[in-house]
Amino acid sequence: MEPSKTAMNALVLSDGVVTLRPWRPEDARAVFDACQDRLIALHTYVPVPYTIEHAQRFIAHCTEALTTGSTAAGFAITAAATGQVLGSMSRSRLEGHRASFGYWLAPEARGRGVATRALRLIADWTLATTDAIRLDLYTDLDNPASGRVAERAGFVREGIRRAWDIGRDGKPIDVIFYVLVRARA
Repeated sequence: MEPSKTAMNALVLSDGVVTLRPWRPEDARAVFDACQDRLIALHTYVPVPYTIEHAQRFIAHCTEALTTGSTAAGFAITAAATGQVLGSMSRSRLEGHRASFGYWLAPEARGRGVATRALRLIADWTLATTDAIRLDLYTDLDNPASGRVAERAGFVREGIRRAWDIGRDGKPIDVIFYVLVRARA
């Protein structure tokens, strides 16, 4: 029930305030600049130090996923009025009935509801175009802002999963899971 490759590459989702659109090569500078932020480096797995080549490879990877029929989808979050790149919203490859999401925002985009709007857009699109039942994401214990984004977008805190991930230092880290389950008919 997933859209065609062509439809995925041309896909644009918007609520009139934020837009999710495929990444473009010219977005590399905005990705590079955003990924210099210590919070993005702390709460994601972007390489440190982050180079312009990393940004270019990230965009190429997202573009490839959208054009090869993968169920993974990575989008630029942009301001609907100006087109300014504000962050990244992604859906990992569907795993059976599950879809997982991740996001980051440039520092200047935080605290304005941008990530919440973007997460609602991709979650609604996923529910409308796939058979996914469980939508989830996880956050670091020390990233409450990301958890608030999930809750404002309709996700419910499911609980802490101990040693779920491995940190940059190679040690296990606990995370908080948030879930949105498709309404049962």
